[in-house]
Amino acid sequence: MRAFTEIISEKTCYCDLNAPFTTELGGVLPSVRVAYRTWGKLNAEKDNVILICHALTGSADADGWWEGMFSKGGAFDESTDFIICTNVLGSCYGTTGPVSLNLLTGSNYGPDFPFITIRDMVHVQRLLLAGLGIERVKLAVGASLGGMQVLEWGFLYPDVVKALMPMGASGRHSSWCIGQSEAQRQAIYADRDWNDGWYTEAHPPAKGLAAARMMAMCSYRSFENFQSRFGRELQNEKTFKVESYLHHQGRKLVERFDANSYILLTKAMDMHDLARGRGEYEEVLGSMQSPVEILSINSDILYPKEEQEELARLMPKSTILYLDEPYGHDAFLIDVEKVSGMVRNFLDRLEP
Repeated sequence: MRAFTEIISEKTCYCDLNAPFTTELGGVLPSVRVAYRTWGKLNAEKDNVILICHALTGSADADGWWEGMFSKGGAFDESTDFIICTNVLGSCYGTTGPVSLNLLTGSNYGPDFPFITIRDMVHVQRLLLAGLGIERVKLAVGASLGGMQVLEWGFLYPDVVKALMPMGASGRHSSWCIGQSEAQRQAIYADRDWNDGWYTEAHPPAKGLAAARMMAMCSYRSFENFQSRFGRELQNEKTFKVESYLHHQGRKLVERFDANSYILLTKAMDMHDLARGRGEYEEVLGSMQSPVEILSINSDILYPKEEQEELARLMPKSTILYLDEPYGHDAFLIDVEKVSGMVRNFLDRLEP
């Protein structure tokens, strides 16, 4: 199995939950390690906590992938806030996942890692916070997979999290998104170096995972963004610039991410449904009592604004903001100055 420790920041902290963890669907992990990062200082009341939830291939290093959000007076102000970001269960950046050693077998989990859900990720985050002595979070914020976690925090632990700010996320994964994810997974399965989920460091399913990333990038951006950025310009006499860009993105992901984690986390996203096991969708969302500020990206083709508008309509204490940018789903990572201001404005309105 490949190791991804070289990608993890030296500032990463670890918490070992030295007790078996049972997943929502009945799988059992004999122990769980959680990788996390913090910024700022916890105040005496321990109520200045902001929880950042990362997206599919993200890590605990939020100051790297969301750098522009960290500033004095910005979304994440280290002079006033205690900010924490955990690597999700099932990932490959330090938290227990397919690349981890199974203590019961002495081998890496690989494809045998138990199936997990967004709720499992949130339960593990809650165990970490409890271990750190944190019982109050003033804001949970995140986009895409991160936004799904944020919404689940509001249902699983409403007494812990004061307010929610999901971005570019839905209340349940659509057939459109499930289809996108399955096509990406099939690209990995079809790779000739793939052998029932096992591969060597020398021969990862590089082509399959790269192809999956290329497909994903086409849904993370928009028609307008691709047209304005690439048009029909050629990189050389045989290759369009957009092709070169996608190949570059594919290679970058292969260098830093695990294929089994990619499969596991996309399946968890497909299972996302706030009403699953709770009742009728409209009634479940109507029971949300936490303040919710929803950020919708007008050019998002993966999670269209109609899905966020549905959340805003059904959740009684919710408001909705729009990021009117041409970048597509990834706009939350690109126009960080606007996003940072939106988060800070919401935080300021929450102050007693």
